[in-house]
Order: sequence, then C-alpha cells, then structure tokens
Amino acid sequence: MAERDTRRHDWARWLYSATLYALSPLIWRRVWRERMLTHPRRQRLGLIAPTPAEERVVWLHCASVGEVLAARPLIEALVARYPAHRLVVTTMTATGAERVHALADSLANQGDSGEVSHYFVPLDFPGAANRFVRRLRPELALIFETELWPNLLHACERCAVPVVVVNGRLSPRAYAGYCKLRPLMRDALARLAWLAAKSSADAERFIALGMAPGRLTVVGSLKYDLAIGDGDFRRSERLRTRLGERPIWVAGSTHPGEDEQLLEAHAQLRESYPAALLILVPRHPQRFDAVGELCRERGMKLARRSRDELPEADTAVYLGDTMGELLDFYGASDIAFVGGSLVPIGGHNLLEPAAMGVPVVTGPALANFSDVAETLREAGALVEVADGDSLARELVRLFGDGLERQRLSRAGQAVVTANRGALGRTLEGLERYLQAK
Repeated sequence: MAERDTRRHDWARWLYSATLYALSPLIWRRVWRERMLTHPRRQRLGLIAPTPAEERVVWLHCASVGEVLAARPLIEALVARYPAHRLVVTTMTATGAERVHALADSLANQGDSGEVSHYFVPLDFPGAANRFVRRLRPELALIFETELWPNLLHACERCAVPVVVVNGRLSPRAYAGYCKLRPLMRDALARLAWLAAKSSADAERFIALGMAPGRLTVVGSLKYDLAIGDGDFRRSERLRTRLGERPIWVAGSTHPGEDEQLLEAHAQLRESYPAALLILVPRHPQRFDAVGELCRERGMKLARRSRDELPEADTAVYLGDTMGELLDFYGASDIAFVGGSLVPIGGHNLLEPAAMGVPVVTGPALANFSDVAETLREAGALVEVADGDSLARELVRLFGDGLERQRLSRAGQAVVTANRGALGRTLEGLERYLQAK
C-alpha cells in the first residue's frame, strides 16, 4: 500500500521540484551567506568527496545549532556504539556547522574512537539530492525532528538507504502548514522506515499527515537525555566566581523584539536590586553587535564575553556573544529566562536551565516546546510571564525569595531525571537498521 501511495503522489514531488527550480535564485541567495571557508559552496549541490568503498557511514541531519545541541546525546551514543562507522552530521546553517565541529573536537579530545565529520546538506533539487546520497553512501540516514526534504528522501529510497526520523516533532503550527501540502507530505512520509516520535501528540499529527502507524513509535523526547556532566557544572562555578556575588539572571536564545522587553525588565529589576546583572545571549551571532549597541542606547554599561571583559560593579549587562557557552551561562545564574517566548517564535529549550538546577522563566509563546512546558508546569517547575512588565515583577519576587528559587531548582531537575530514557529506546529501535559489525 505504501508503495502504491508513493507512486500516486509522485506528481506532488515533481511540482515541488519545479517550484524549487523556479525559486532557485532566491534560494541560492538565502544560503549564500551560510558559508564557512572550510566548506566550499558546491556542497550545497551535493558535490562532496565520494566515500571510499571500505568506509561505513551513518548520516545524521540536524537543521541548525539548536538541533545539534539537542542531538548531542545521540551523537555521543552513536560514536560510542558504532566506532567502526564515520558519523556524518549535516546542517543547513553555518552556526550549526560550527557546533558540529566543536563537538567533534570535544569527542576527539576525550579519546572517542569514532569519527564525526560535517557537510552542509544539499539543496533539495533532485540532481543535488541524488548526487549527495550516491557519493556519501550511508548505511542509515537519520533526520532529527522534522527536516523532511522530499527529494533527499526519494534519493535515499533509490539507493536503498533506510531513513529514520529521531525525536520526531511536529508542532501544531507546523502541522497546519504541512496540511496545505498533504499529498507531498504523504509521499515523503511513505519513504520513512521508522519514525521515533517524542510524544503521542506529535505521533497523532504525523499519522494524520499520512505516516503509517505501524512504522511509528512514541519514544519520548531526547531533550531530556541532556549530556550534562561534572565539567559543565565546574565551568559554571568558575564563571560565577568571576562574576561575583550579586543577583544574576540570564536571558538565553533571545530574538529581535524580545531584547527590548528584557532590557526594560532589567531596568525595573535594578530599581529594587541595583547590583543585578543580566547575562544576555542572543540566539543568532549575526545579532551580537546590534544587541550590544541596543544596550548602550539604553544607557546600560556593557561587558562582552567575546572580548574576555569582566563585568564591573556598575556593569548592567554581560553580553554572551560567543557560541557553545549557553549552558555555562545558565549554570552561573540565579534565574534563567528562555527566549523566543515573548515574541511569536515558539520558545527554545526549557530543559537546559532546568537540568543545570536553575529556576526557569518563560514567556507565553511555547508552541515548539508545549509538551515540555506542560510537564514542567505540572511539576510546579515553570514560571510563566505574559510580557516584559510581568517578567520584571517575577524577577523581583524570585530574587526576594530564596526558598522559592530552591524549590523551582529541585523541581526542574526532578523533571529532567524522571523523563530520561528516550535515548535508550531510540538506540534500541535503530539496531534493526544498523548492526555494529
């Protein structure tokens, strides 16, 4: 039945491909800025070095930096479990590529025998997709969350490469968009060997789009299997010592339209706590300078992490303008606000500060993490605010109530601990496709 459905909806993929070709100048302009000197742009056309015949490859695709960070436990587990394979991680963005290289270096320094390398994922033109899969020759293709590129999936099927979606996520907003492309999505989902969904709600939405229930399993969210060790806590402790004993809160993964509200909330907080320090961490590195200028326009003395500047007693904002240190910033703070939630982005990972034992505060826009938010909410481990003014009031309240901060800290860590296990269930499911030979 799945094979007949795939043929029936090939027209949708052909129409999709024709649309891509028509829009190719705009698409190429969009990805032109996502470059690294070590990665030629021809990778976007599937022009990579052919994999040697004797080499075995597992391919994992993560869209950007957030997915790479969330996939870290899976990456580490795959390297440990399948050391004879080379793990190739593809990303769409340059920031994601930087995180892959940093993780690969970290694993190499730890002495892990498996190899991790990176390519940019090809644009989803039929020729580029087919060329990439033929040259890479993976034994298994893994897609993290929702990156369902129809021509890449078709190319994998042609080359007999099983494709598995791990930590499968489909938010209500994304589902509504995909419903407008139902024939195309049904065609894409028919090519999946297995889909490991992170929640029953996600599973229901995938099935409604056309995923066969027999090839779908709810395994839980890999985000709960955070790879946090003693080293992470030690780095946070060292940073906190350098910042000094003062009220500190962090706003992580912030977006345009949100920074202004956060700075206003911080100004209100400093009326009650004049020594309070905000660690402000924009989501995208291209915004670091603009956010720094915004702080200066607001009359707030600024120190920048990238310049190794330490906040002085009258410094109001410490700009986290580096990559890969968000966990350290969370752990060095008394309270954590998770960005993308005061503007209609859908939120970011609420579990990172929770796992570091830091009280978690969020705005109302949580579409991307609704299930995680509900779990934290039920455990009394989440503080929710409607806007910048209510955020300021909550900050004043929490800084004045150490016992409440301790309760939120313990509740958040308990949620993370209680919900671990998705990694083990995912790896168990992958064994049928990838034997450690």
